[in-house]
Order: sequence, then structure tokens, then C-alpha cells
Amino acid sequence: MKVVILAVGSVDTEVLRFIQRGLKELFPQAEVAVLETVLPIPSEAYDSFRRQYHSTHILTKTSDYVGKAEAQRILGVTEADLYVPSLNFVFGEAQCPGKTALISLFRLRPEFYGEPADKQLFLERALKEAVHETGHTLGLGHCQNASCIMFFSNSITDTDRKNVKFCEKCRLLAR
Repeated sequence: MKVVILAVGSVDTEVLRFIQRGLKELFPQAEVAVLETVLPIPSEAYDSFRRQYHSTHILTKTSDYVGKAEAQRILGVTEADLYVPSLNFVFGEAQCPGKTALISLFRLRPEFYGEPADKQLFLERALKEAVHETGHTLGLGHCQNASCIMFFSNSITDTDRKNVKFCEKCRLLAR
């Protein structure tokens, strides 16, 4: 499997490289690369009333890069605050199963919650969301095990509680 990480808008290269290394560790048979190209955040995805970006619109644009990058999976990473109509926000969205996934870094920084900056915590959260959304592309749904990476994160507390790895059941399904 080849996974390509695509910056959607301006994203710190250090964050992209951290996610790349983490995905490579968790999916050792996968080739994981960071695409040099940056996908501009589609202006039509912006909802001025919500002041957020509709993640599905962006996810659709990332699919154009599957063929260009000769990848089986594309993981978009953005700083934009994302939503889907039924939720206040999302940390990410993915085709399940499918070839494209998208995560937002916007609500992963401790500072968003009025806490002191913590770079390591931020990077861990980013990797967890990247693994979670990549899991969806492999056909995994949400897991009932609160410590499994496939558990649904309704809040940052849920993200912090879960492990970066799949539970035994999800690991077997992800093969």
C-alpha cells in the first residue's frame, strides 16, 4: 500500500514528516510519502455563517491526487476548521472504505482549549487522527473499545484517551 500525505493549504512540514514516520511505524509494509504539491483550500468549501470548511468538499478535491501521486491512499492534512452538516466540527473525514482521508489540525493544539502549548501532545493527536482516518479507508468503522484508535472522538478528551494503535479486533480487520 502506498499512502501519500497531501498538505491542504499551509501546513508545517515538521507535522507532515511526523505523521509520515508514525504511519510508517504503524503500517510497516506501506510506503508513506509526503507530496511536495499543496492543494489550496477550496473556497467553495467555506461556510461564512459557521466560519468553518465543509470537509466533504475538501475530501472530494483530494481524490484528484490519487492518480497523480500513484497512491492507493491520500491523506489530506489541513489547518482549516472542518465540519459536516450533522456535527459542530470534525477532526477528520474519510471514505470508508476508500482512497481518501482528511484530518484537521485546528482543534488538536492544546492552546485551542486554553491550555499551554505542548508540541509533543499536539503531534501525538495529529498522528492519532491520521491513523484513525486511514483506518476508515481500509474499511474499518468506529470501534466500541474506548482505547482503540478507531473509537469515535466526540471531543479532544476521547482522542487523548485512546491509543495510537488498533485494538486486536480492528488490527485483524485492517489486514
